[in-house]
Amino acid sequence: MAGFVKKVKKEKSEAERSGTMGIDATIKSIQTKFGEGAIIKLGDAPKVNIDSISTGSIGLDHALGVGGIPQGRIVEIFGPESSGKTTLALHVVAEAQKKGGVAAFIDAEHALDPDYAKKLGVKIDQLLLAQPDTGEQALEICESLVRSGNVSVIVIDSVAALTPKDHLHQSNSHANRCDVWQSRNDTRRESAQVLHLSAHRYQEDCTD
Repeated sequence: MAGFVKKVKKEKSEAERSGTMGIDATIKSIQTKFGEGAIIKLGDAPKVNIDSISTGSIGLDHALGVGGIPQGRIVEIFGPESSGKTTLALHVVAEAQKKGGVAAFIDAEHALDPDYAKKLGVKIDQLLLAQPDTGEQALEICESLVRSGNVSVIVIDSVAALTPKDHLHQSNSHANRCDVWQSRNDTRRESAQVLHLSAHRYQEDCTD
Protein backbone atom coordinates (compact mmCIF):
# COMPACT_ATOMS: atom_id res chain seq x y z
CA MET A 1 0.00 0.00 0.00
CA ALA A 2 2.82 2.37 0.93
CA GLY A 3 4.56 1.61 -2.36
CA PHE A 4 1.38 2.44 -4.30
CA VAL A 5 1.00 5.81 -2.57
CA LYS A 6 4.63 6.62 -3.28
CA LYS A 7 4.16 5.75 -6.95
CA VAL A 8 1.04 7.95 -7.22
CA LYS A 9 2.88 10.89 -5.63
CA LYS A 10 5.81 10.40 -8.02
CA GLU A 11 3.52 10.35 -11.06
CA LYS A 12 1.69 13.45 -9.79
CA SER A 13 4.98 15.28 -9.25
CA GLU A 14 6.16 14.42 -12.77
CA ALA A 15 2.84 15.64 -14.21
CA GLU A 16 3.14 18.93 -12.32
CA ARG A 17 6.69 19.44 -13.59
CA SER A 18 5.56 18.67 -17.11
CA GLY A 19 2.67 21.13 -16.82
CA THR A 20 4.96 23.84 -15.42
CA MET A 21 7.43 23.35 -18.24
CA GLY A 22 4.60 23.55 -20.76
CA ILE A 23 3.31 26.82 -19.27
CA ASP A 24 6.82 28.29 -19.14
CA ALA A 25 7.30 27.45 -22.82
CA THR A 26 3.97 29.08 -23.66
CA ILE A 27 4.86 32.23 -21.71
CA LYS A 28 8.23 32.43 -23.47
CA SER A 29 6.54 32.02 -26.85
CA ILE A 30 4.06 34.84 -26.12
CA GLN A 31 6.82 37.16 -24.88
CA THR A 32 8.91 36.42 -27.96
CA LYS A 33 5.98 37.31 -30.19
CA PHE A 34 4.58 40.33 -28.34
CA GLY A 35 7.53 41.57 -26.29
CA GLU A 36 8.87 41.23 -22.77
CA GLY A 37 6.13 41.76 -20.20
CA ALA A 38 3.28 40.92 -22.57
CA ILE A 39 2.35 38.18 -20.12
CA ILE A 40 3.79 37.54 -16.67
CA LYS A 41 3.10 35.56 -13.54
CA LEU A 42 1.42 37.98 -11.18
CA GLY A 43 3.65 36.86 -8.32
CA ASP A 44 6.71 37.92 -10.34
CA ALA A 45 5.38 41.43 -10.95
CA PRO A 46 6.89 44.24 -8.88
CA LYS A 47 4.60 45.72 -6.27
CA VAL A 48 3.04 48.95 -7.48
CA ASN A 49 2.13 51.61 -4.95
CA ILE A 50 -1.04 53.32 -6.15
CA ASP A 51 -1.56 56.89 -5.03
CA SER A 52 -5.14 57.76 -4.28
CA ILE A 53 -7.43 60.65 -3.42
CA SER A 54 -9.81 60.13 -0.54
CA THR A 55 -13.54 60.15 -1.23
CA GLY A 56 -14.13 61.88 2.08
CA SER A 57 -15.68 58.70 3.47
CA ILE A 58 -13.52 56.37 5.57
CA GLY A 59 -15.85 53.45 4.90
CA LEU A 60 -15.84 53.94 1.13
CA ASP A 61 -12.08 54.48 1.05
CA HIS A 62 -11.65 51.17 2.86
CA ALA A 63 -14.09 49.39 0.55
CA LEU A 64 -12.23 50.63 -2.54
CA GLY A 65 -9.10 48.92 -1.25
CA VAL A 66 -6.57 51.65 -2.08
CA GLY A 67 -7.72 54.38 0.28
CA GLY A 68 -9.88 56.26 -2.18
CA ILE A 69 -10.02 56.99 -5.91
CA PRO A 70 -6.80 55.78 -7.59
CA GLN A 71 -4.85 58.47 -9.40
CA GLY A 72 -3.93 58.03 -13.03
CA ARG A 73 -7.01 55.90 -13.61
CA ILE A 74 -10.39 56.27 -15.28
CA VAL A 75 -13.13 56.00 -12.66
CA GLU A 76 -16.80 56.00 -13.64
CA ILE A 77 -19.38 56.65 -10.94
CA PHE A 78 -22.59 54.94 -11.98
CA GLY A 79 -26.03 55.18 -10.45
CA PRO A 80 -29.61 56.37 -10.90
CA GLU A 81 -30.55 60.03 -11.12
CA SER A 82 -30.10 62.02 -7.88
CA SER A 83 -28.22 59.16 -6.21
CA GLY A 84 -25.25 61.32 -5.17
CA LYS A 85 -22.81 60.86 -8.06
CA THR A 86 -21.97 64.55 -8.35
CA THR A 87 -21.79 64.90 -4.57
CA LEU A 88 -19.23 62.10 -4.39
CA ALA A 89 -17.22 63.67 -7.21
CA LEU A 90 -17.21 67.02 -5.39
CA HIS A 91 -15.97 65.35 -2.21
CA VAL A 92 -13.07 63.92 -4.23
CA VAL A 93 -12.38 67.40 -5.62
CA ALA A 94 -12.32 68.83 -2.09
CA GLU A 95 -9.93 66.13 -0.90
CA ALA A 96 -7.62 66.70 -3.88
CA GLN A 97 -7.51 70.41 -3.07
CA LYS A 98 -6.70 69.65 0.58
CA LYS A 99 -3.60 67.80 -0.65
CA GLY A 100 -2.57 70.88 -2.60
CA GLY A 101 -3.69 69.55 -5.96
CA VAL A 102 -5.44 71.34 -8.78
CA ALA A 103 -8.94 70.13 -9.63
CA ALA A 104 -11.04 70.72 -12.74
CA PHE A 105 -14.77 70.25 -13.21
CA ILE A 106 -16.13 69.91 -16.74
CA ASP A 107 -19.82 70.67 -16.27
CA ALA A 108 -21.40 69.24 -19.41
CA GLU A 109 -24.82 69.39 -17.74
CA HIS A 110 -24.43 73.10 -16.87
CA ALA A 111 -25.86 72.28 -13.46
CA LEU A 112 -23.07 72.80 -10.94
CA ASP A 113 -24.20 74.66 -7.81
CA PRO A 114 -21.20 76.64 -6.47
CA ASP A 115 -22.83 77.19 -3.07
CA TYR A 116 -23.44 73.46 -2.63
CA ALA A 117 -19.89 72.68 -3.75
CA LYS A 118 -18.56 75.16 -1.20
CA LYS A 119 -20.56 73.51 1.59
CA LEU A 120 -18.90 70.21 0.70
CA GLY A 121 -15.48 71.75 1.20
CA VAL A 122 -14.60 72.68 -2.38
CA LYS A 123 -12.46 75.79 -2.71
CA ILE A 124 -14.54 77.23 -5.51
CA ASP A 125 -12.17 80.16 -6.05
CA GLN A 126 -9.47 77.63 -7.02
CA LEU A 127 -11.65 75.19 -8.95
CA LEU A 128 -11.17 75.14 -12.71
CA LEU A 129 -14.64 75.13 -14.25
CA ALA A 130 -15.62 74.55 -17.87
CA GLN A 131 -19.17 74.45 -19.22
CA PRO A 132 -18.73 73.24 -22.80
CA ASP A 133 -21.43 73.55 -25.43
CA THR A 134 -20.70 70.22 -27.10
CA GLY A 135 -19.20 66.84 -26.34
CA GLU A 136 -16.30 67.52 -28.69
CA GLN A 137 -15.49 70.76 -26.88
CA ALA A 138 -15.59 68.99 -23.51
CA LEU A 139 -13.10 66.36 -24.66
CA GLU A 140 -10.77 68.95 -26.17
CA ILE A 141 -10.74 70.84 -22.88
CA CYS A 142 -10.14 67.62 -21.00
CA GLU A 143 -7.26 66.66 -23.27
CA SER A 144 -5.62 70.07 -22.83
CA LEU A 145 -5.85 69.74 -19.05
CA VAL A 146 -4.41 66.22 -19.15
CA ARG A 147 -1.53 67.24 -21.40
CA SER A 148 -0.62 70.07 -19.02
CA GLY A 149 0.32 67.48 -16.41
CA ASN A 150 -0.66 69.92 -13.67
CA VAL A 151 -4.17 68.75 -12.78
CA SER A 152 -4.71 66.17 -10.03
CA VAL A 153 -8.31 65.28 -10.82
CA ILE A 154 -10.72 66.05 -13.66
CA VAL A 155 -14.43 65.49 -13.20
CA ILE A 156 -16.67 65.17 -16.26
CA ASP A 157 -20.30 65.55 -15.25
CA SER A 158 -21.61 63.70 -17.02
CA VAL A 159 -20.73 61.32 -19.87
CA ALA A 160 -24.41 61.12 -20.80
CA ALA A 161 -24.44 64.89 -21.36
CA LEU A 162 -21.57 64.82 -23.87
CA THR A 163 -23.86 65.40 -26.83
CA PRO A 164 -22.06 65.71 -30.19
CA LYS A 165 -22.45 69.03 -32.00
CA ASP A 166 -24.09 67.43 -35.04
CA HIS A 167 -26.99 66.15 -32.93
CA LEU A 168 -27.77 69.14 -30.74
CA HIS A 169 -30.52 70.50 -32.97
CA GLN A 170 -31.95 67.32 -34.42
CA SER A 171 -35.60 66.44 -33.97
CA ASN A 172 -36.72 63.88 -31.41
CA SER A 173 -37.61 61.17 -33.93
CA HIS A 174 -36.81 57.56 -33.15
CA ALA A 175 -34.19 57.37 -35.90
CA ASN A 176 -32.43 60.48 -34.67
CA ARG A 177 -32.53 59.28 -31.07
CA CYS A 178 -30.75 56.12 -32.24
CA ASP A 179 -28.17 58.29 -33.99
CA VAL A 180 -27.65 60.32 -30.83
CA TRP A 181 -27.11 57.20 -28.72
CA GLN A 182 -24.65 55.86 -31.29
CA SER A 183 -22.79 59.16 -31.21
CA ARG A 184 -22.73 59.11 -27.43
CA ASN A 185 -21.21 55.64 -27.57
CA ASP A 186 -18.58 57.03 -29.93
CA THR A 187 -18.00 59.89 -27.49
CA ARG A 188 -17.53 57.41 -24.66
CA ARG A 189 -14.79 55.71 -26.66
CA GLU A 190 -13.15 59.05 -27.44
CA SER A 191 -13.27 60.07 -23.79
CA ALA A 192 -11.70 56.76 -22.83
CA GLN A 193 -8.83 57.47 -25.24
CA VAL A 194 -8.32 60.94 -23.77
CA LEU A 195 -8.41 59.66 -20.22
CA HIS A 196 -6.06 56.81 -21.15
CA LEU A 197 -3.60 59.58 -21.96
CA SER A 198 -4.09 60.77 -18.38
CA ALA A 199 -3.06 57.39 -17.01
CA HIS A 200 -0.02 57.31 -19.30
CA ARG A 201 0.96 60.83 -18.26
CA TYR A 202 0.61 59.90 -14.58
CA GLN A 203 2.86 56.86 -15.03
CA GLU A 204 5.48 59.05 -16.72
CA ASP A 205 5.37 61.51 -13.81
CA CYS A 206 5.87 58.64 -11.34
CA THR A 207 9.00 57.46 -13.16
CA ASP A 208 10.58 60.90 -13.56
